[in-house]
Formats: sequence, C-alpha cells, structure tokens
Amino acid sequence: MGIEFGNLVAKMQARAVIGADEITALRKAGWSDGMVSRAEAETLFSINGSLAAPDAQWCDFFTEAVGEYVVNGTEPKGYVAQEEANWLVQQITRDGRLCAMSELELLVRIYERARNVPDSLKAFVLAQLEQAVLTGKGPTRSGGELSDTHVSSAEAQILRRMLFAPASDRPAAVSRREAEMLYRLKDATLGAPNAPEWKTLFAQGVGNYLMGYVAESAQLDRVRALELEAFVADNRASIGGFMGRMATTSPRAFAEMFGKQSPAAGVADRVAAAQEVSGDERLWLEGQIARNDQIDEYDQALLDFIDKVTAEG
Repeated sequence: MGIEFGNLVAKMQARAVIGADEITALRKAGWSDGMVSRAEAETLFSINGSLAAPDAQWCDFFTEAVGEYVVNGTEPKGYVAQEEANWLVQQITRDGRLCAMSELELLVRIYERARNVPDSLKAFVLAQLEQAVLTGKGPTRSGGELSDTHVSSAEAQILRRMLFAPASDRPAAVSRREAEMLYRLKDATLGAPNAPEWKTLFAQGVGNYLMGYVAESAQLDRVRALELEAFVADNRASIGGFMGRMATTSPRAFAEMFGKQSPAAGVADRVAAAQEVSGDERLWLEGQIARNDQIDEYDQALLDFIDKVTAEG
C-alpha cells in the first residue's frame, strides 16, 4: 500500500464522506495492478466503517475490490479459502453491525461470484441474512430498504439472490437448512404486511428443497478443485498413467466417459425421482407446518406449488 493510497484514506476517514473523484483515485492508487492485497482490503473495510452514509458508487467499488480479494486472492481462483473466510467474518463482525448498503451486498456478491465457499462462511451468511431480514434497517444496493417489521420487496430480492447463487448450499437450488431459515422467517413475520414477492419466494424456495434436483458434481469444494487443477496441469506423456490418474482423481467423469451409459442417460430419472416428496421430506414438512398449529397462507401457497409441479411433471 503506497503513500498516495494512505494519504487518500486518511482524508476520507477524517471527513466521513467519499466522492466519485476520490473513488477513482483510490482505484488508481490501490488497484492499478489488478490485484487487491489483504492490507488494502482491510483499509477499505476501515473506510466503509467511517462513512456516515455509503452510497451506491462506493458500494460497487467496495464490493468489487473486497470481493476480488476474497474470491480470487488464492488459488484456485473462484474458491474462497478458509483463511479468507475467517478474515471476512472478522471484518464483518468487528463493529457489531451489518451495513445493509455495503456489507450485506458484499456477502451476496461473493456468493454470486464464487464457485464455492467454506461451510463455516455459508452458516455465517445465512445467520447474517436472517437477522438482517428480521431486524435490519436502511437502504440496500439493489433499491428499497430493509425493514424490521415485515419482509420487504428488497429483502425478498436479496434472499432470492443468495439462495440460488453458485456458492449457496445447493447451487441453483435450496438446502434443508436454507428451507428451515425460510420457515423461521415466515413464522416470525406471519400477519405482517409483507411484500407479495416474499410469498412467491417462500413457496418456490421450500418447494425447490422438497422437489428440486442437483447433480452431486454441481459444486466442488476448494480441496477438490485444487486436485482437479493439478490433474489438468499434469502433462506427463504416459497415456496409461493419464487414464489411471483420471480414474482415481475423477471417477464419476471416468465412468461416464467409458461406462455403458451416457452421462445424460439417468438424469431424467433422477430429476423425476427428486420431484417425488419422500417420506422423510413429508415428515420434515409436517413438522414445519405444525410449529404454529395451522396451515397458514404461506403453507397453502407452498402446497399449491407442490401440487402444480406434480401435475406438470
């Protein structure tokens, strides 16, 4: 971090405001090489905490720069390392509050940019998002505001982005713990003047958990990605050795390439099977509905969604 960058930071923190020209200057001084260091990312968090009212332009720069460090700061790019995940949690929690405009947007954008993140970060993001919906206030980057009295349209949009992001529990799908979060939010805000988008998201989200299909290979963890990256980079000449390493490093791909069935042969069957609500899933759903001793309008919207998908299937 150069002297110019440090001087810019000191001026901004002293005034608690930042303008477009200063953001441009920061970008040039601290990001001219296309890389963001941990020290620079920590400085951006410090600036963010000193701003009286972060605006959209600052939010975009902050989330882009810090997200670049977290998501692409270590190899393989796109997979958040545990060390960076721990660092991010420390930065977010150090002042005891979550800024709706910048820090909440940062968490969601990391989910959207990364291919996967450590499970500890997934649990942290879910908890932060749940609390933001229930108790948060203030404007969001996508427009609208957080509300502590009901689920707003902005909150429904943020929830949707997070749930179906590539780095969520089940990319483009919903996991059980995510579905349970939706149920907790539903029960906590039942009877409130919630945005209509919230009911739609609730039904689609929980319905997706119960009936959605996600391939086992849809999401790799960082260790697995490193193994595959090393495998691809292996240029040893032996064909026999190559095939042997492929069979042990990527057995599913090997079986699909050289097995009796094509990879797509069983996908339709697996999708159809996933759309059938299993006995375990039915027990789970009954338990969720029983929590408030009624089939409320959101439960009914979910049941209608399940009936519709079943009929169309």
